[in-house]
Amino acid sequence: MTTTSWQADPLVWGSGPRVFEAFLEPTCPYSVRTFKKLDTLLEQAGADKITVKIRLQSQPWHLYSGVIVRSILAASTLEGGKETAKKVMAAVAAHREEFEFERHAGGPNMDVTPNQIIERLERYSGVALKEAFAIPDLDREIKWHCKYARQNGIHVSPTFMIDGLVRPDMSSGDDVEAWVKLLIG
Repeated sequence: MTTTSWQADPLVWGSGPRVFEAFLEPTCPYSVRTFKKLDTLLEQAGADKITVKIRLQSQPWHLYSGVIVRSILAASTLEGGKETAKKVMAAVAAHREEFEFERHAGGPNMDVTPNQIIERLERYSGVALKEAFAIPDLDREIKWHCKYARQNGIHVSPTFMIDGLVRPDMSSGDDVEAWVKLLIG
């Protein structure tokens, strides 16, 4: 039996009875648009009325998706937990093109290594990630996110669920007010 010396902090904010889950791929432009609205959603709807959960949805056509998702989850194991992970997500969102490929298959990132991606994330977020990134069994947390998405039929990002039901009528292009109306009326 192995003993785990780390714990990933769930990417959950708010404590309300209505649960809003956003399945996000951190380098996807539509996921970035969604991510940038989540604080406003929580503020407008009320942290006592809704719970916001970020589920990371790694997608292979975003070629560094696995490295970036692992980095975010690694950050959640550090001091500050989910807020530290949020800093890393915000750094990706603010510099999205520097973590993506041109048309998913070319451009300057073709010559970038995973270590260089992690160093970029560290520089932009101010979070030291390398040690946490190397946690040997961190993949169990990554697999949880993947399995959870698959069991719910999630294939693309962003995808939204309210109280456990997928909402195909929701979009990253919606105004936050429209999301609030769906969540609390």
